[in-house]
Amino acid sequence: MKFTDIDQKCVNALRVFSIDMIEKANSGHPGLPLGAAPLAYAVWAGHLKYSQKNPDWFDRDRFVLSAGHGSSLLYSLMYFYGAGLTLEDLRNFRQLGSRTPGHPEFGHTAGVETTTGPLGQGFANAVGMALAEKKLSELLNGPENKIIDHYTYALVGDGDLMEGISYEAASLAGHLKLGKLICLYDSNSITIEGCTDLAFTEDIKKRFQSQGWQALEVADGNNLELLDRAIRKAKKETQKPSLIIAKTHIGFASPKQDKCGVHGEPLKKDEVLSTKQNLGWPQIPPFTAPQEVEAHFKALAAKGNRARNKWLKLVEAHQSACPQKAALLKTFLDGTLPEDLLSPESAGFEKPAATREASHKAINLLAAKLPNFIGGSADLSPSTKTDFTAEPERTLHFGIREHAMGAIVNGLVLHGGLRAFGATFLVFSDYMRPSIRLAALMGIPSIFVFTHDSIGVGEDGPTHQPVEHLMSLRLIPGLTVLRPADAYETFYSWETALRLNRPVCLALSRQKLPVLSAYADKIKAGVKRGAYALDDGGPSPAVELIATGSEVSLTLEAAKILKTRGVAAKVVSMPSAEIFNLQDESYKNSVLKPGLPKLAVEAGRTQGWKDIAGGAEAIGIETFGKSAPAEKIYEAFGLTPENIAREVEKLLYH
Repeated sequence: MKFTDIDQKCVNALRVFSIDMIEKANSGHPGLPLGAAPLAYAVWAGHLKYSQKNPDWFDRDRFVLSAGHGSSLLYSLMYFYGAGLTLEDLRNFRQLGSRTPGHPEFGHTAGVETTTGPLGQGFANAVGMALAEKKLSELLNGPENKIIDHYTYALVGDGDLMEGISYEAASLAGHLKLGKLICLYDSNSITIEGCTDLAFTEDIKKRFQSQGWQALEVADGNNLELLDRAIRKAKKETQKPSLIIAKTHIGFASPKQDKCGVHGEPLKKDEVLSTKQNLGWPQIPPFTAPQEVEAHFKALAAKGNRARNKWLKLVEAHQSACPQKAALLKTFLDGTLPEDLLSPESAGFEKPAATREASHKAINLLAAKLPNFIGGSADLSPSTKTDFTAEPERTLHFGIREHAMGAIVNGLVLHGGLRAFGATFLVFSDYMRPSIRLAALMGIPSIFVFTHDSIGVGEDGPTHQPVEHLMSLRLIPGLTVLRPADAYETFYSWETALRLNRPVCLALSRQKLPVLSAYADKIKAGVKRGAYALDDGGPSPAVELIATGSEVSLTLEAAKILKTRGVAAKVVSMPSAEIFNLQDESYKNSVLKPGLPKLAVEAGRTQGWKDIAGGAEAIGIETFGKSAPAEKIYEAFGLTPENIAREVEKLLYH
C-alpha cells in the first residue's frame, strides 16, 4: 500500500483524539497511543478485514489490543471507522456507565474482541483466536471456497512480553505453526519504573525465533511504509506466527517523549498544546478533525464492507458446493445444541467410578454429537481423562502451561464457532486464575475442567490437595462451579455447562465414588437447578445435610446411621451453589426449608457455607491436607459417615 500525507494526518488524528479523551477524563495512558498509533493504523488501513457495520462478521480479521491500557487508541480507531462509538462516547472516556471504559471490555463495547488490561492475557487470547481459525478452516473450508480465511493481529507492549503467560503462549503458538497470527510489538523500552533495562534485557528477537516464530524488525515505528512491508512479509510466512518488533517512542511528540511519566499520567494542558503543535495539528477545538481526515477514514471503512459482501457471496457458493460443511457452519454460528445431549444410562455405570472417569465418557459421547467440541489439558490427560479417543485430532495438547491454557481457551471461545475446554488439577487453578476471572468478567462460555478436587488426591500430599479452591472460585462473580457427586451428576453437569452461556468450572474426583443410580430421576431433574433433595428424610426431617461431590455419598451413609438412632435427616446434593441461587424462592425453600437445622459437608474450607445454605453449620478442612491414602486422610479430618452423624447430634442436642 502506498501511503501519503493524508495517511500521516490520520495517524495524528488517532494520537490527538486519544490525548483529548485522556485530558477530558484527567485519567488514562497517553504514552502508548502517541507512540503506537502508526502500528495500529498500518494494520487497520492496509490490511484489516473488518466491517464497521457488522463488527461480529465471522470471517473478519481479529485485532487485539493486548496492551489494554492504551484503550483510547482503540476507541479513536473505532470512532473514525464509524464502528458504533460517537463523539459523546469519547468525551465520556473512563466515566461511569460509558461505552469507553479505562480498559477495553468485550461485550460492553461493540467491536472489542476481548477484555484486556492484565498484561499478556490479550497476547494469549490472540493465540487462541488464531488456533480457532486454523481448526475451523480445516473443518469447514471446501477445495474452492475458503469461507474461513482470516488473520489475528495483536498489538503488544514490553509489559506483555515480560509476563510469563506470553512465554507459554508464544511457545505453543510456534509449535502449532499458527501462520495467521501476527503480533506487532510496540518496543519503546520504557515501563512505569523507568527504562526496561532495569529488569528486561533479553534478546526478544532470538527468544521468539527459538520458539518457532518469524521475527521481523522495523527500525522506525513511525514509518508506515516499513510497517506495511513487514506486515506483508508476515502474511507470506504461512508456517510460523510473526512478531514485528517496531522501535517506537512512548509519548511521541509530547514534552514527555521517551520518559516513564508519560505511560500512565495525563498530559497537562500546556503539554497537550505542545504535542499538537509538534504534530502539526491545526488549532481547532478538541475532538475535531480536518474534513479530509474524516473522509479518508470513511473510504477505508467502505473497503471492509465490500470485503464482507464478497464473503457473503462466497458463502452462497459454499452452500451449493459443500452443503454439509455449510450446514455445520450455520450450526456453529447459531450455537444450537441437540435436545438429547447425554444419557448416563447408556454409559453403563455399574461399579463405583471417579467422576473424572465419568467425565471422560461424557466428553467422548459429546464429541459424537458436537463436531465443534474441542479441548485438552496441561500435559495431564492420562490423569484428567480429557482426551478424545475416537478423534485424537480434537485433543489439544497445551503442554505444562496452565496460565496460557486458560487464556487460549478464552481466545478459542471468543473467536466463535467452537466449544472449548482446558483441564488440569484443581490445585493448579491458581496458575490460571486471571484467565478464569476474565472469562467471568466477559461472560463467555469457557469450560475449565479441574480434577483431583480434594484431599482424595491422597499420597501426593498437601501440595496437590486443594482446600481453599472451591470457595475461592465461588467468590468470582459470574462464574459457575459444578462439583458432581457421582457419574450421573457428572453427565448432567457437562450438559448443564454446555447449555449455560457463561463460564463454568467442573470439579471432579480422582477417587472412585458410588454410583447413585437409585436416584437417577432426581439427579436428572436436580442438577440443572443447582441443588435438590436426594433423600427427603421422610415427612418430618429433623435436620438437613447439604453436601457436594465426593461428600454426598458420605452424608447419605450418615443419614442411614442417624435413622437407626431415631433422627430423620434430609440429604441435599448441591453440585452448584451459583445455579441454585438463581432459582425462585419457592424452589429454594422447598430444598432448604427455613428454620430447619442444617449441616454442610465439603472437603474444603467451610467459610461461606452459612451464606450459601441458609445459615448452615459446616464441617470441612481448615488446614492443609496430608500425605496418605485418601481414606486415611478423610478419616483423619473427620469426614466419615460416623463423624458426620456425631456432628448432627451435637447440632441438635447441644
